[in-house]
Amino acid sequence: MNQPNPFRRYEGAPLTQLPILGADEEPLSPPYEDIFRRGAVPSAPLTLRSLSRLFEYALALSGWKQAGDTRWALRSNPSSGNLHPTESYLLIGALPGLAPPPGLYHYAPRVHALERRTTGSAGWFAQLMREFPPQAFLVGLSSILWREAWKYGERAFRYCQHDVGHAIATLRIAAATLGWSAVVLHGVADETIEALLGLDRAEDFAGAEREQPELVMLVWPNDSAGPWCAGAQRTLPLGLDPLLARELAKQQGWCGKANRLSRDDPVAWTAIDEVALASRKAIGAHAGLALFDAPAPAHRHAVLTDGPPAGRIIRQRRSLLACDGRTSITAERFYGMLARVMPRVDLEANRRPSPWDVMAWEPRIHLAMFVHRVDALDPGLYVLVRDPGKLEKLKGAMHRHFDWSSPPGCPADLPLRKLESGDARQLATQVSCMQDIAGDGVFSLGMIAEYRDALFTHGPWFYCPLFWEAGIIGQVLYLESEAAGIRGTGIGCFFDDPMHRVFGFSDLAFQSLYHFTVGGPVQDSRLTTLAPYGVHAEQPGRGDEDLGKQDQ
Repeated sequence: MNQPNPFRRYEGAPLTQLPILGADEEPLSPPYEDIFRRGAVPSAPLTLRSLSRLFEYALALSGWKQAGDTRWALRSNPSSGNLHPTESYLLIGALPGLAPPPGLYHYAPRVHALERRTTGSAGWFAQLMREFPPQAFLVGLSSILWREAWKYGERAFRYCQHDVGHAIATLRIAAATLGWSAVVLHGVADETIEALLGLDRAEDFAGAEREQPELVMLVWPNDSAGPWCAGAQRTLPLGLDPLLARELAKQQGWCGKANRLSRDDPVAWTAIDEVALASRKAIGAHAGLALFDAPAPAHRHAVLTDGPPAGRIIRQRRSLLACDGRTSITAERFYGMLARVMPRVDLEANRRPSPWDVMAWEPRIHLAMFVHRVDALDPGLYVLVRDPGKLEKLKGAMHRHFDWSSPPGCPADLPLRKLESGDARQLATQVSCMQDIAGDGVFSLGMIAEYRDALFTHGPWFYCPLFWEAGIIGQVLYLESEAAGIRGTGIGCFFDDPMHRVFGFSDLAFQSLYHFTVGGPVQDSRLTTLAPYGVHAEQPGRGDEDLGKQDQ
């Protein structure tokens, strides 16, 4: 049994415990609906408590499941097979409660704590962040590919990218609950990320599984950006000076050694190594994605909406393991869920809503849908065109006999189109590796990427952001399902060629990257749910997982 440990630690690194906050402790969660409304959530001050809340909602444990003598942890960020290949890092200036100088920290979710990886002077951090708003900090993400490859083999690379997309969304949404902004810094090359996060330090990973660099995100409290923006928008660079970043990283004192995760050596997967190398982002590869207009803080005082707190929805998120085959939702709820995955621009603010403002690229993913149980809506095949300007392009790539009519009651600004009426339950099940959850739910879908044009436009490195966008969509659907009183799950195992034939795609112009399903959950009475942090939180065991599904 060579399954890797799901928790990375840096042995010998000083540990700072983040406060475990109750739901009724500051900073309090805003209503779920308000995190998507610009200006509705006041900007929380940057403190150790607000930082704790950010990591709690984004990357922490959300509970434990137990079946007999087997126990395993769940997290705020979903993961294919509950394997959790995504590791996270914090690069932040001096903050009361942390060590006085700025530094790099690794987030340890099992104990909800920060492991200090570097010690250095205040000057180096100020140089690195000089073009960003005051109090801005960086969150870095990496992947331990072996955690996925142990179970899924060659599919592990794309599953890791799905998981990174989910983590981007959980971080952006967690920031929104605090009234903060965030954006992925697409201009940072992989070798720069390695230097900043210490992933290129062979001596710190001696005998341990290495981590692949994924991205860094810039996060900042909106109120702190007020004077910086001077009441208007100011352009942010989406990169860091690579020479400065590498030089500054060399100047730091480093702490801790990575723990070994598997008893035996990882199995070598040549195909994974090849695609990781081919999709590596070099310095300067981000041409066309180099600038971002930072929004000035919204000063209107919006009235808080009713409804459940965002924190409750985030904490209770679970993956659907089986559908009851009966639950339906109203067309109004269905349209509302789809509107939430639309990255449309708010004309008043000239901004995309959260979490879509975390992306500096144009949307490249559309939803090919199997609708089963939506009241007043014909069952059948549908498509959501997430960039309305691509409607004709999609029409030209899909079956000529499709209808392309707008469903009854569909909002005029929601580009959902009915393609064909009919019972699509068996078809949905077949294309999703014969998994019943795809046909027994309310609806299921495939995320269809503008594949060829995106790679030709941006280069091979953009293969990963396509999956990140799919993961962000999946995370929004997870939360929307919870808010609707039902449940969702990502499906990583599917037959892409049959999926393409169903909708008429015939070449690499469009490619299915990720499937998702939503429905009424069937509860497993054999499972016990425990709180995320407490005396019961022992080293987890592992239960059987269904092929291609997300965590429970």
